[in-house]
Amino acid sequence: MSGKRLISFRYMALRAFTAGATLVVGLLQTFVFARVLSPERFSLFIFAAAVSYSLYLADGGIVKVLFVNLRRRFLENRPFGGIANHATIVVGIYFALAASATLLCLFVLLGRSRSSLADSGELALFFLFNAVNLPWLALRNISIAIDEFFYFEALEAARRALNMVALVALLFGLPVLPFLIFLNGGWVAAIVAAMVRLRQRRAIGGRLRHSIVHLTVFFRSNKRQLLSSAAHAISETYIYNFAYFLVPWLYGLGAPTIVFDTANKIFRSNYLIYSAICDLFVPRQTRAFNDNDAPTLIRAILLAMAMGAVPLLFVVGILVFWHQPFFALLLGPAAVMPPEIVPILVILLTVALAKMVAYAVLIHCGFFAQAARLGPVFVVAMTGASLLAIGLKLDIVGFMALNAAGYTIGTTAAFIAMIRGPIRVASRAADTPSAGDGKLSYTG
Repeated sequence: MSGKRLISFRYMALRAFTAGATLVVGLLQTFVFARVLSPERFSLFIFAAAVSYSLYLADGGIVKVLFVNLRRRFLENRPFGGIANHATIVVGIYFALAASATLLCLFVLLGRSRSSLADSGELALFFLFNAVNLPWLALRNISIAIDEFFYFEALEAARRALNMVALVALLFGLPVLPFLIFLNGGWVAAIVAAMVRLRQRRAIGGRLRHSIVHLTVFFRSNKRQLLSSAAHAISETYIYNFAYFLVPWLYGLGAPTIVFDTANKIFRSNYLIYSAICDLFVPRQTRAFNDNDAPTLIRAILLAMAMGAVPLLFVVGILVFWHQPFFALLLGPAAVMPPEIVPILVILLTVALAKMVAYAVLIHCGFFAQAARLGPVFVVAMTGASLLAIGLKLDIVGFMALNAAGYTIGTTAAFIAMIRGPIRVASRAADTPSAGDGKLSYTG
């Protein structure tokens, strides 16, 4: 077993701040929007964000394949070579997609007879603010692959802090348009700083013509892995976003959509906190798997679950004992949160921890095929649950309860896949080191 620490405590402190800031910003945004915007316009902002998040479908798992390629080269102290060109063109394409989708959003909004230029511009800027998460996802994974996670996290922390300042200013009278311009300005500063550092480390760079040639080679040489990763990415995007299109259609804009979004925001914010905790262990987990060090891999997994239980218990405690004043303060006059949502949220938050831990290990150790096979389980379970809720004409609470059941079924399969995949492979490779099965690579 390696004597190296499982995690960097300095990075853990910084990641804890950004993870907590994610939850605070999400709740603060709901608190402020509920008081600054009308319920219908608030719902439109929610819908614009949901549509922008669907851009993740464009990634198709490419970023995770890039991560594994870069990480393997980094761990083996080899030059990045053409992989840096792959990363460059992918980041460029994702920026172009975010910009193009924002322009399309603006044109669609302007085509609506009731939308003024100012209203359309504000929604388009909010769409852009969320759409930029697509290229930021690529930059994040590239940074983690080459152990630049602390620098990247410092940028994320600064951006989150600016978001909180902007939301407070909005609450105290800042107009919506300057608020949105300020938010997107924070994105520009963070992205420029990240790209400068990655160019210095030679993780991105090169001429565009060469990058396009290398990208063609990348797709040809990683076809099977990309297909598996794409299936996983598409299913993940679907299960977290499809309900945002169903709920307004089934239950209308206003209170039902706000109730669903608020509950889902708490769930997703905690999921991002779990992701932040798992990120702490990615460098050590991937190194342990690469070295066939099964005991260290298992220790890292168990410690990730134990650390994830801390925010889980904190949030569950608030929901169980103070849900009425908490939601009344959060939503104000915009909507009333049904108390039956609380046990559903408790189940979702608990199950999400197990799912995040399992998927983090599967994806970052290159088990794309196994992750891809889990996608249809989630899609079928959650879609079936939604159709059942529609058929039974359940209210928003019943709809969310059945979706939580479908999510639990998929998570159970994911946890089993982690045990049968990376843990078993690393354990076998440790017993027969000549086989080299535990090397960081793609598995089918």
